[in-house]
Amino acid sequence: MRFGAAVLRSYEDRFAVEEVLLNAGPAEGEILVRISGCGMCRTDLAVRRSAGRTPLPAVLGHEGAGVVVETGGQDTGPSVGDHVVLSFDSCGHCRNCMGAAPAYCDSFASLNLFGGRKENAARFTDAAGGELAPRWFGQSSFAEYAMVPARNAVRVDPSLPLELLGPLGCGFLTGAGAVFNSFGAGPGDSLAVFGAGAVGLAAVMAALAAGAVAVAIDRHPERLALAERLGAIPLNAVSTGLSDRIRQLTDGGAQYALDTTGSAKLINDALQALRPTGHLGLVARLHTVLPLQPGSLDRGRTISHICEGDAVPGLLVPRLTALWQAGRFPFDQLIRTYPLADVNEAERDCDAGRVVKPVLIPERAGR
Repeated sequence: MRFGAAVLRSYEDRFAVEEVLLNAGPAEGEILVRISGCGMCRTDLAVRRSAGRTPLPAVLGHEGAGVVVETGGQDTGPSVGDHVVLSFDSCGHCRNCMGAAPAYCDSFASLNLFGGRKENAARFTDAAGGELAPRWFGQSSFAEYAMVPARNAVRVDPSLPLELLGPLGCGFLTGAGAVFNSFGAGPGDSLAVFGAGAVGLAAVMAALAAGAVAVAIDRHPERLALAERLGAIPLNAVSTGLSDRIRQLTDGGAQYALDTTGSAKLINDALQALRPTGHLGLVARLHTVLPLQPGSLDRGRTISHICEGDAVPGLLVPRLTALWQAGRFPFDQLIRTYPLADVNEAERDCDAGRVVKPVLIPERAGR
């Protein structure tokens, strides 16, 4: 079958929306999904700075949602016609996958970031027959269709706005999962979120849904205004005495902090803003050595890296959609939609901070 997709051919080029070819149907354990919408994540854009580790040309996109149109066997899980949210890939049989920690799959990097599954890779080409990289995050969903392992797909209520649900499979999953799973935040707790982007604001919404107090720290006034509308206490990241101010706002220090920026300065501010036994989670990849100020980890404070919100997507995605239906996780307020043909405009707006979460809508999805 032939369909449209946004192809990145080199690390410097713009995306090109062109025809691609899938020359075989789903194998055992796979499903073919007609994409209704796909979120654009900063991980997609970071491919340009991957120093050649992510193979190109490739179809990126890993926050897809759509309708199952074909399955590769009777025991795939999702059935034809099911509405699904697509999440990250995992092997399903390593120790961490078997221990309900698929985000820490032994093969996470190879499956999601550096080439994808090698099985049947040659079936995905451009219109001229040129090879495209195997699936990005098991999806390659900047496209009208995506062939995915059924393991990646989570069934959702067909009454939900399917074209908006894709970011629940990664960006929003990461922020909310950090709060619900990694921290276990609840009533009376406090959370300081550094960086009010998609992941940070998802953490804010989850904290408020859990009954905790949330402080959102960012340098963009419009992001702070949005965080305040969602119910967080806004705080400018360039404020003097930032950690002192957070401790004042959280009655002696935050129990939890989440850094989405990768900034060494802000990470140290976050640690110093914690109360004793407080926990700082990092979700951004660090690109330099992280120096810690003396005393930052005293009195039981901890720091850890959090991948994909420590989530089992099949459990967390339904929880988030239920919270949205109850008006307690309004993720749709963070989204701006773009036609798939405007993928480069979406990237520019994301890079410039003009949009929190772009979502690309293929024309075939009815828009």
